[in-house]
Amino acid sequence: MNRADATFREAAAEPRLESERFSHVSVELGHIYMEDFAAGAERLRTMLSGVARWVEVASQTDAAKPRVSTSFMIDDYFSLYSTPAKVLPMLLDVAHDCGLSIDYLARESACAVFDGVPLAELVEARLIPVPPVGTNGSRPLATEIGWLSNGERTPADSEAMRRSAWKPPVEIGARNHSVFVDVELWSKVKDGKRKWSCAFLAAVWQLMRLGLIRDQGRAVVHPRPWDGDFPAAWDELPAITQLNPRAKPFAAYRTFSVLPSRFLQVELAVRTILSQVAMDPALLDHIINRATGEDMRIPAELIDRVGYVFLTE
Repeated sequence: MNRADATFREAAAEPRLESERFSHVSVELGHIYMEDFAAGAERLRTMLSGVARWVEVASQTDAAKPRVSTSFMIDDYFSLYSTPAKVLPMLLDVAHDCGLSIDYLARESACAVFDGVPLAELVEARLIPVPPVGTNGSRPLATEIGWLSNGERTPADSEAMRRSAWKPPVEIGARNHSVFVDVELWSKVKDGKRKWSCAFLAAVWQLMRLGLIRDQGRAVVHPRPWDGDFPAAWDELPAITQLNPRAKPFAAYRTFSVLPSRFLQVELAVRTILSQVAMDPALLDHIINRATGEDMRIPAELIDRVGYVFLTE
């Protein structure tokens, strides 16, 4: 085999970057746990009554004709309640009464594994924790211990520490004072498998909505349409269900989430995680170039593409 043949085969073996359709903005209308459903329609109405006005705010973009899609997340990962056939009609009725149209309904378990593809593991593999200044890399990797921080932790207690001054944790890049965050990514359960944390799954969810998760260059997050009655079991529902046949694309150049204030702490952890995820540079350039071609300006930093409003309950 000559050099030309070798070059051709190596290039052909590189993963092909699959393109996706994009909206300008993906608006998350809510994130509900099963206990919220258990509390009934009035509980849902309280949560959704103030959301509609923020959809209009989030829809304001540089684009002349903004493409906006809406989504709603339901937790079926940490707990289960009733069946989709019983609770989803209630959710959709309440949403309609509150002036909301849900284009896509997502199950939180899909952020761990989407149609057989381990999304959480794909994202974890791209974590590159920022090393604190002056360290020698001896601290265990986040993928080994399941914890990710935005700085230098307080040294572990030891006899030597008891004889010296206590040292506080320090945020990397702190302005005047530190805001130190230590995020649990996963815990281990009895069978040795990982139980992904809410914060990590929420970080995966943001990357899904930004169209940034690929498996060997292949787009893997594909909503599926649903028509008719909902099923009797949550795992019979698609990972992401497209409820509106005329919905704009699920992935978007920017995301905007309207959430109860109880999610503030979780989303701080999400931003800590996203700030230490290294996505494929070719994919990042591809998306920025497409956005620029549509007169849509998006920041280079991932966390700057993510917007929020937190509402009191």
